[in-house]
Amino acid sequence: MGKNGVPRDHAQGKRGGNLFVKVQRKRSADGTEALYASVVENRRVGGRVVQRTVVNIGRVTADQVPYLKAAWMDEAARPRLVWD
Repeated sequence: MGKNGVPRDHAQGKRGGNLFVKVQRKRSADGTEALYASVVENRRVGGRVVQRTVVNIGRVTADQVPYLKAAWMDEAARPRLVWD
């Protein structure tokens, strides 16, 4: 197993796709907005790019989004996260 319970072959992208955190805004009927995050893999199938959800992370706050994205970056590009 890799990060966050994702099988290691998915976490390392061995299936040929690029993994990234996708954040979507959802607006409810009463007008409130919520952010939902998922780990998505891009793959080319039949000449088109298809996104496949690997892990649904669920509802997140705006403060959590940069940390989620940094956690799923490549090792070389990953910033060092510092917190109290």
